[in-house]
Amino acid sequence: MTSSLDRLRTGMRRMAARAAEWRAEAGAERSPNDPPTDAPGGVTRDAAEEAEQLRVPPPPVYAPAVSARPEPAAAVPWGVRVAAEAGWRLLVLAGVVFVLMKIVSAVSLVVVAFSAGVLITALLQPTTRRLRRWGMGQGSATALTFIGGFVIMGLVGWFVVWQVMENLDTLTDKVQAGIEELKSWALEGPFHVSEDQINDIASNLSNWIGNNTNELTSAGLEGVGYLVEFFSGAFLAMFVTLFLLYDGRKIWAWALKFVPSAAREGVAGAGPRAWRTLTGYVRGTVIVALIDAVFIGIGIYFLDVPMAVPLAVFIFLFAFIPIIGAVISGALAVVVALVTNGFVTALLVLAVVLAVQQIESHVLQPFILGRLVQVHPLAVVLAVTGGSLIAGIPGAVVAVPLVAVSNTVVVYLKAYAEEQARRQVQAAGAPGGGGGPGGEAVPGPPHEPASRTEAGSGAGEGSSGSSGTGDGAEGGSGG
Repeated sequence: MTSSLDRLRTGMRRMAARAAEWRAEAGAERSPNDPPTDAPGGVTRDAAEEAEQLRVPPPPVYAPAVSARPEPAAAVPWGVRVAAEAGWRLLVLAGVVFVLMKIVSAVSLVVVAFSAGVLITALLQPTTRRLRRWGMGQGSATALTFIGGFVIMGLVGWFVVWQVMENLDTLTDKVQAGIEELKSWALEGPFHVSEDQINDIASNLSNWIGNNTNELTSAGLEGVGYLVEFFSGAFLAMFVTLFLLYDGRKIWAWALKFVPSAAREGVAGAGPRAWRTLTGYVRGTVIVALIDAVFIGIGIYFLDVPMAVPLAVFIFLFAFIPIIGAVISGALAVVVALVTNGFVTALLVLAVVLAVQQIESHVLQPFILGRLVQVHPLAVVLAVTGGSLIAGIPGAVVAVPLVAVSNTVVVYLKAYAEEQARRQVQAAGAPGGGGGPGGEAVPGPPHEPASRTEAGSGAGEGSSGSSGTGDGAEGGSGG
């Protein structure tokens, strides 16, 4: 009996020790922070109930589950993103242009005078170069060209003023006679205008002049201010012309120092071509304008229109504004003929103006300017309109040569970049380095002058390249 109890106690102790070992092993495998598991699957009863309450039911068939939203940048269409990227860059460029225009408008007198000086230099510089080839020194050739050019321009201005003053009384009488004739035509014509209505118009005009005397006086004072500004700009343009004629090459070489070294060679090569384009444009325009003025002046002189010579000079000056200038000067001649000599003479003057302008457009400009200045008529119209809106008449005069020069520079720089890329490819492929295949020399960029003399003919004597473009404005502004 005692031995049976002892064996039972021993067995119970072994079972308790075995159970303690199992519990110890199970406790070692679990984390100390895990809650006690009194529910199936090792999850507490409270956690299971909470998960059951928070479980989201599946969506019904008519409302499928919503997919994950993409990133906002990925949701924007590609075209819209490109437009936005280009848009803010265009805004930055527009801001830069606006600031530059403000700066230019603040110093408009200097800009206009410098532009006029460059154009006059382009007109006079070939004479300086020719005098130097005949053996004159730099100073003598520059002085003779400068004095002769401005004396001729001053005499032309004096002649126009003298002719206007000489014919002013005759013109006034003819204008009054024309107004009386117009009044008679209005009374007897198809519009059935009464004399009382005409008198009312004249009375209203007189009253308006009396009521706006202060405004007219201030406008006259502003005109005096404009006159002072004109003479200041004229003297500044004279100094610009003088220094460009005498020291154009040094000025151009100095300007090249501000160009980055990587682009200096290309800019130095574009300078002579830009200057050649500008001189060709100015000389061609002067020849065309002179032919227009001479033939239209002869026509209106034989038609007995008053102030034929001043009108011819105005036609010459307005010819420097392409398209629009011809229309304005021709309309002025027709109006003077209408007021002074009547309707028939005005029609004849209109026919003369149109005939000469047609010959100019289809014969003179293609023959004289040729391929030197290649600007599409649409670009001419847009440039003249934009230039006149920005800077008035000076802007309209400068717009077309600026477009022509810019076109020459862009075409050359593009060809220069392509040639440089081709040379680099050939240099990388050739075992000897900078030569072409088979050791042949690589030709220069397209339109490269064949010789030093040819380069000098477009931009003054001397060589093109990083050292400058030639002499006098001789080099001028592109020189």
